[in-house]
Amino acid sequence: MNITSYTVEKINDSFGILTGDRYELLLELENDAEDELFEDGDVQLKVLYKIEDGEEQLVKYDLIKTSDGSVLDFELEDDEIETVRAFCSKHCQEALENES
Repeated sequence: MNITSYTVEKINDSFGILTGDRYELLLELENDAEDELFEDGDVQLKVLYKIEDGEEQLVKYDLIKTSDGSVLDFELEDDEIETVRAFCSKHCQEALENES
């Protein structure tokens, strides 16, 4: 899995309901012609990531078809989830440091 570009945005909890810091990341994935995931065109990965008391968690992810925004019914493999988790950890920590 190759991530070609990304955005990261801290989710503002104006009501104070959520604990920790939550981030939404939108990852652009490189199109692999042999992967069935990309049969219908380009795909993005929308990720919800949480950092609380030094603990980090990939809360949720959705694979999204870029052309129409529909959510694809695919699961990532364990190694792909670990790649995404590591990517999110790195870039969310950078975003957290830039807030200070």
